[in-house]
Amino acid sequence: MFRRSCRAYCVTEPGAGSDVAAIKTKAEKKGNEYVINGQKMWITNGGKANWFFLLARSDPNPKTPARKAFTGFIVEADTPGIHIGRKELNMGQRCSDTRGIVFEDVRVPKENVLIDEGAGFRIAMEVFDKTRTPVAAASTGLAQRALDEATKYALERKTFGKPLVEHQAISFLLAEMAMKVELARLSYQRAAWETDCGRRNTYYASIAKAFAGDIANQVASDAVQIFGGSGFNTEYPVEKLMRDAKIFQIYEGTAQIQRLIIAREHIGKYNN
Repeated sequence: MFRRSCRAYCVTEPGAGSDVAAIKTKAEKKGNEYVINGQKMWITNGGKANWFFLLARSDPNPKTPARKAFTGFIVEADTPGIHIGRKELNMGQRCSDTRGIVFEDVRVPKENVLIDEGAGFRIAMEVFDKTRTPVAAASTGLAQRALDEATKYALERKTFGKPLVEHQAISFLLAEMAMKVELARLSYQRAAWETDCGRRNTYYASIAKAFAGDIANQVASDAVQIFGGSGFNTEYPVEKLMRDAKIFQIYEGTAQIQRLIIAREHIGKYNN
């Protein structure tokens, strides 16, 4: 019988989010396998995946640089020693199956090492270059939905004898929202284009992720404002959009981490 493949990306830990180099999960080589111990947190698809990408420290020397200290593994979800935590009830995006996962003396054959021992950190960073662009696209999609809902409501709702859209304060706010959505869309499309061209897109992916994530939050908040009291109520869609938007400034590297990356990449162009 065909079994649908679903994976989870096990990098984040209770004490290591954007600071990937602070990961504590350890992989100790014993003969032809590795024994893994540690805990991961906020793992999307944690309870649905049938295999994990797992990043663990394979070099116990704390002075070893991150680019050599970590190894990436493919780990089958039904491997003995894996304990799946409860589904987390988050502020938004509640359909996401997000969980903590504990690895207790989990044995993984050396054939499940990706590329080579010590290559894990590089793999993780290259993955982020790829995943931040679709996250920016999703952020833009949420912002577009918020703009659509706010515009439709402003066309229907009347105050002081005329539709909301005929009040300049509202029409200008909608214009600002539209501008932000279109610029966010261009930012992720530029990052995607760099990938399609086979170029390293760290700079553009971080710009897209940071900008579109911020825009999603701004536009969702503005949509709630246009709805007024109704926007604060669960009977209308914009309160959910506002809750869902927040995570876009957090996962796949926080908005602040993106700015560190952008600054590093930008300044590096002038130092070379």
